[in-house]
Amino acid sequence: MTFKAEYIWIDGTEPTAKLRSKTKIMTGSPLQDVDRLPIWGFDGSSTSQAEGHASDRVLKPVFSCPDPIRGGDDILVLCEVFDIDMTPHASNTRAALRPVAERFAGQEPIFGIEQEYTFFDGHRPLGFPEGGFPAAQGGYYCGVGADEIFGREIVEKHLDNCLKAGLGISGINAEVMPGQWEFQVGPLSPLEVSDQLWVARWLLYRTAEDFDVSATLDPKPVRGDWNGAGAHTNFSTRAMREGYDAIITACESLGEGSKPMDHVKNYGAGIDDRLTGLHETAPWNEYSYGVSDRGASVRIPWQVEQDQKGYIEDRRPNANVDPYVVTRLIVDTCCAALEKADQV
Repeated sequence: MTFKAEYIWIDGTEPTAKLRSKTKIMTGSPLQDVDRLPIWGFDGSSTSQAEGHASDRVLKPVFSCPDPIRGGDDILVLCEVFDIDMTPHASNTRAALRPVAERFAGQEPIFGIEQEYTFFDGHRPLGFPEGGFPAAQGGYYCGVGADEIFGREIVEKHLDNCLKAGLGISGINAEVMPGQWEFQVGPLSPLEVSDQLWVARWLLYRTAEDFDVSATLDPKPVRGDWNGAGAHTNFSTRAMREGYDAIITACESLGEGSKPMDHVKNYGAGIDDRLTGLHETAPWNEYSYGVSDRGASVRIPWQVEQDQKGYIEDRRPNANVDPYVVTRLIVDTCCAALEKADQV
């Protein structure tokens, strides 16, 4: 039998990588193990991953799922990018996450990432009138009604597509600015949540394409008194899910020494435009944590303090953050600290 495999990869565009994909026609069983899917090549000189005189780059499948858009037996295939000697390409951030995730796998780290994004109709956010601005923020968050909600049909279709693909989507909601929405992926392990978030992003762009609308992960899509777009990252280990001391250790570790800046500078381009201390953010150059505090860098949910166990929410990552990078940094920092404190 013949089926279509959409090979998806992350390119080398800076400062924020883009998603690319192309279709491979294949024969045989479409639901085979990802390790049995063939490698493929592409022109890296067209994706900021090579120069024209040595342009070939390699796509190695790492995750596959049903293709909910084409349907039938067709599949989506997420790939890592390798050089032709089969060493990870410089843009391949998944390769750096793999050994860190393996090293700390015994602590059972899991993530839930809240992906915010904004729909655009041409050059203006969906719901913004031509040549002007809508009513001020207040009624749009989790709102209902055509005067406050814009793009719901696309959002519902995207949710259905993610569920048909078997992704670990755990919810959706309208966000604070008109045309701004959020979906959540997880709880899943570091590699799983990152792989599935990238595929969910691809499905977001592809779904919106059918409605002649674009989706952006710009962290500050509209200047002025409007909320930015983040990727709040919820994290826990087994020890954190069992006791509060580990919660505090994790929060403290993220604020030690150079760690705040080490993280923030890798949490997405344009982070200083979003982390201003306003609009439910902490200043980008200050670190803080607190219970139920959405103005802190890291929030401890109120029920976690009440239950004396659970998870923490790093509120600093931008919507355009690379999930392979943010999960690697958090695991490396928090799990190392918990290991040192013997809270594993």
